[in-house]
Amino acid sequence: MTNTGEWEGGVGRSWAAEWERTDRSFAAMTPHLLRAIAAVPGKSIVDVGCGAGEVALAVADARPDARVLGIDVSADLVATATIRTQGRANCVFALADAANWQPDRGAPDLYVSRHGVMFFDDPPGAFAHLAQVAARSASLCFSCFRSPRENPWASGMSELIGGGGLAPGDPHAPGPFAFADRDYVADLLGSAGWADVRFEPCDYRYLAGSGADPAGDALGFFMRIGPAARALREMPEAERAPVLARIEHFLAEQCAHGEVAFPAAAWIVTATKA
Repeated sequence: MTNTGEWEGGVGRSWAAEWERTDRSFAAMTPHLLRAIAAVPGKSIVDVGCGAGEVALAVADARPDARVLGIDVSADLVATATIRTQGRANCVFALADAANWQPDRGAPDLYVSRHGVMFFDDPPGAFAHLAQVAARSASLCFSCFRSPRENPWASGMSELIGGGGLAPGDPHAPGPFAFADRDYVADLLGSAGWADVRFEPCDYRYLAGSGADPAGDALGFFMRIGPAARALREMPEAERAPVLARIEHFLAEQCAHGEVAFPAAAWIVTATKA
């Protein structure tokens, strides 16, 4: 479980520091999301949980006549995204929680998000609020992970640390796999004021490590980013060493052609305001 408070603190700081590697991990999926966004009209666009800003910046470049606002609860991520704008006049970033954010320049007509909406503390309330403050014809387009089983970069790591990071419990608790169940997401969006909910499966290559030491690069990445990171941080030192040895072996087995990569699976979800 990763809640808003953690994104405001250490998790957000880690993602801000690791933005180049997190963008890299999504590099094969992001073009699919951007194509889906391109098919949806909108000139007042909000990137929800914008992270370090890659998607917001790409949308702003593709729509120079649009105004793009990226919002995130992490001050560190907002600061990183702002640095990356490089003077773009049509893209800005702001520290805000989408669950209670209020537009100050007219109602948005398009919400986008790359894996940023699964961490709402209260998903029904957050999506209902977004619908309430949106324009009458507003649309929604976001990506989210499918099941851990379809994402061995996460499930494989979890097995090596005894289930850490993907512990059993509420499958819909805030976290990377909270929206894996399409029926749950469809019902959630429908009850929150969104209609015509559609799901497009996206299978892609999750790049975790490269460079001179791909396995070491991947290990450093997973120790800071992803569901296993917290479990590793909280593990007693005596237990951590053998676990890290198993993880290093696992990552080395995935190394091919100078890269550590895994199959990954996401949904691209679109909807319109009811």
